[in-house]
Amino acid sequence: MAKKKVFVSYDFDNDKALKEFLIGQSKLPDSPFEIVDFSLKEAAPEKTWLEKARVAIGRADVFVVLLGPKTNAAPGVLKEVAVATGFEKPRFQLIGYKNGQSSWAVVGGGRTYKWTWDNLKALLS
Repeated sequence: MAKKKVFVSYDFDNDKALKEFLIGQSKLPDSPFEIVDFSLKEAAPEKTWLEKARVAIGRADVFVVLLGPKTNAAPGVLKEVAVATGFEKPRFQLIGYKNGQSSWAVVGGGRTYKWTWDNLKALLS
């Protein structure tokens, strides 16, 4: 079975470690997914970042939001979720920290789950 291609959206300024953890899990021998791209730094000089994100999200099979305490207010994540919604991509959110809360969820980001290996494998198989 082909691995699912995943675009990862996360709060670039606060949760880079979460992205690295997910990349690590994608490299496990029994991983049902691969990371095809992830959030880019939204910055004024980089005027094309949203178009680059749009292309990358369009290539993905699934859109995943990694949740930290400030994710639901991160402008780049909100824009990426809007793009994924426009593409009608399957999407879900993973609470990235042990003390995390579903209140961190991004509106429109899909259902929220605790981040466990079993949940991740089930969601992406």
